[in-house]
Amino acid sequence: MIKAAEIGETSWQLSVHVDQKQGDESMKFKLRVKGDLHIGGLMLKLVEKIKAEQDWSDHALWWEQRKCWLLKTHWTLDKYGVQADADLRYTPQHKPLLVQLPNMKTIRMTVCFSSMVFKAVDEICRVLNIRRSEELSLLKPPYDSSKRKKKKDKNLLQEDIWDIWDSLNVGQGGTGPIYNKTMTATYDPENGMPMSATSLWFGENPLAESQPNLPPTELGKMYHPLSLVDKATNIAGWLDSSRSLMEQDIQDDDKLLLRFKYNVFFDLNPKYDAVRITQLYEQARWSILLEEIDCTDEEMLMFASLQYHICKLTMSSEPLDNSSEPEIDEVEAALSNLEVILEAGHADRILEDITDIPELADTLRLFKPKKLTLRSYKDYWFVFKDTTISYFKNKEASSGEPIEQLHLRGQWLKELKTKLSETQYAKWKAACILASKGKTMAYSSYKTEVKNIQSFLQMKSLAPPPGQAAPDLDAMEMNAECFVSPRYGKKYKTKQVCLTDASDISVFTSNYAKYNPKSASHGCIKLTARILESHHNIAKLSLMEAKMRFIQAWQSLPEFGINYYIVR
Repeated sequence: MIKAAEIGETSWQLSVHVDQKQGDESMKFKLRVKGDLHIGGLMLKLVEKIKAEQDWSDHALWWEQRKCWLLKTHWTLDKYGVQADADLRYTPQHKPLLVQLPNMKTIRMTVCFSSMVFKAVDEICRVLNIRRSEELSLLKPPYDSSKRKKKKDKNLLQEDIWDIWDSLNVGQGGTGPIYNKTMTATYDPENGMPMSATSLWFGENPLAESQPNLPPTELGKMYHPLSLVDKATNIAGWLDSSRSLMEQDIQDDDKLLLRFKYNVFFDLNPKYDAVRITQLYEQARWSILLEEIDCTDEEMLMFASLQYHICKLTMSSEPLDNSSEPEIDEVEAALSNLEVILEAGHADRILEDITDIPELADTLRLFKPKKLTLRSYKDYWFVFKDTTISYFKNKEASSGEPIEQLHLRGQWLKELKTKLSETQYAKWKAACILASKGKTMAYSSYKTEVKNIQSFLQMKSLAPPPGQAAPDLDAMEMNAECFVSPRYGKKYKTKQVCLTDASDISVFTSNYAKYNPKSASHGCIKLTARILESHHNIAKLSLMEAKMRFIQAWQSLPEFGINYYIVR
């Protein structure tokens, strides 16, 4: 029996639960402590009482009621505010987590639950070879997966896990390095880029390969029309990057979505970012197929043709032979990189010296609805200077006061409807994009923005080049409905079923029906034909170029980057 003198007036009993290996029940210990005992001393006293020979270096104390980690081992219990009613857990900091990648495949990784989400994402991206981890974050699924699931549900989830660790030379759970230990990557100290191509020292990576499109039946099960409230609810599922996983009620073996969050993708380089570009393409592809972002019928066909082209190249491409690539001299690579930096810096200094900022001026047709006349469009003289759009009655009146002036930087704008040619649209939209960021047309990125918009418009054009023969529908051995959203596929299905004879349907081994073009009605517009017509515009693109075009077109959609929030 402990005497009162031994206990002391300031000592008290503290309960600590110790988490065991998976499947074992946790142990509970009661320790007599004082308020001036530091956290490190408490863990030492606990390990001595456990008397189990194992590595405790990854364990830390978790305060359940306050939902916080006690990681500062030099702090005392009094400083943390720990008292006798506290319920502490001595648990591992690294725990298993189910991570769904942008390609909709789920992998099981070991992640640090005590680090901030920002650092946890960086750790995940480092293992998966994804640069610029600050562009990504973790998102809760639309359904509630934060609660503890039953063992039966966990076993069902385990069956759907994508096992890629053997091909990545990584131990189960993704804790080891992704590359061969005999190959060391050399990084540029300025921008953090590898000095040699990724394929030279990473080898084949399944994450850099696009996933095949799902059959329409499977895609239909995943498709759920989203209202604005649903979109706002999904946005609210992003985890706080400044807090740890357990602080946000995430437990081991919970499922989270790894997604590109901030809609700004810096320095996409096909040479170093094969995984990053592919996963970004997959996120864009699924947002189109599940209609998470709206697009027109023409844009849907354009995205479908790009998907078909990428799928076709992925199936026909042979594995890369890394041994055939020439070795890169690190010194020459560093000098080349320095030369590019110096040239870019010189260009910036030239731009800083420009006093006459370029401007756009042209006659545009402005839509002004009128009740008593059918003529709603009227010509005005528009001037785009700095970050401001002004329009006048005519060119001669441009020296006076404008009819209206719109400031694009940091202002709420009313909608102006104008008729533009493709050339005008590319120039004016590029200027508006830069102006929304507070930049003028003097920036070197203006010409690049114009080219991207022009290529986007060219891809949207469904008309085949002059002299081009009609598309051969037999050349497409894939179901066209795999490349469009289920709602869009149903819209075309009613138009497709216009055969003269049931014998004109030939069923492939994939159980998909394909229609004989000879027996189709002349007035029937087929989805397959429309996709193949659009495919003529991008048929010469390489696999990586097609993915980049898809990403650029996705970024050009009007609703791209727009988030919805519920305001009460």
